[in-house]
Amino acid sequence: MFAAEVHAFLRANAGPDAPRVGPFTLRFDDHSDERFFNYAIPDDGAAPAAGEVEALVAAFRERERTPRLEYVPRAAPKVEGALLSAGFTPEGRFPLLVCSPGDVVDAPADPSVRVSLASAGDDLWGAARVMDEAFGSSGTTEHDVARLRRIVEGGGLVAVAVDTATGAVVGAGQNERPHRGVAEVASIGVLPSHRRRGIAGAITALLTRAGGDAGIATSFLTPADDGAARVYVRVGYRKVGEALYISSR
Repeated sequence: MFAAEVHAFLRANAGPDAPRVGPFTLRFDDHSDERFFNYAIPDDGAAPAAGEVEALVAAFRERERTPRLEYVPRAAPKVEGALLSAGFTPEGRFPLLVCSPGDVVDAPADPSVRVSLASAGDDLWGAARVMDEAFGSSGTTEHDVARLRRIVEGGGLVAVAVDTATGAVVGAGQNERPHRGVAEVASIGVLPSHRRRGIAGAITALLTRAGGDAGIATSFLTPADDGAARVYVRVGYRKVGEALYISSR
């Protein structure tokens, strides 16, 4: 069941020193309170008691973070009821899409843009700025760049789309460090000035195909809306389940 592989990846991505509360692994970013960098993952098959959910909430509040989970309900079907009883509200249910390197469909971008893997500092700065602007985050910091650098140094991938006329990074995305051959494609962003040119699809295709050389047998992602999902399906992704994002405001 791929849900278990997704959970194993998310727990590994939280880091070896990630705190535990009851049947939950907690991922915190000490430098950012952005909700997508701070969340919990339940153990497979977890059935948390009310006190364990209360302790989870307290752990987030102590760090001035919003209590929040990202997980696949199929792997822990009893968790949602416990969270709803504690006042949590679903942020959304998103399709869980997967693709292997050999299933990628070519998706060429507008010829005015060059899509490639990033490693140099300037490209990583450009990627961080695009991701921040595309997702409405505040100003780009060295920590944002360091996060991308850790992905690359840890065996993951960062891709950038560069406007060939100006040399500016106008699109970016990442494929996280793999765990047991599984990794998440995330933060696919394109500046408003360059949208609808096939850039998001080209970035996703490159990250997924190149993942094979990085030891990534299966990439997964959770598109935020139907429009994004169509982009990913066109480059070879298929739906295998559903992810739930749920929080207590």
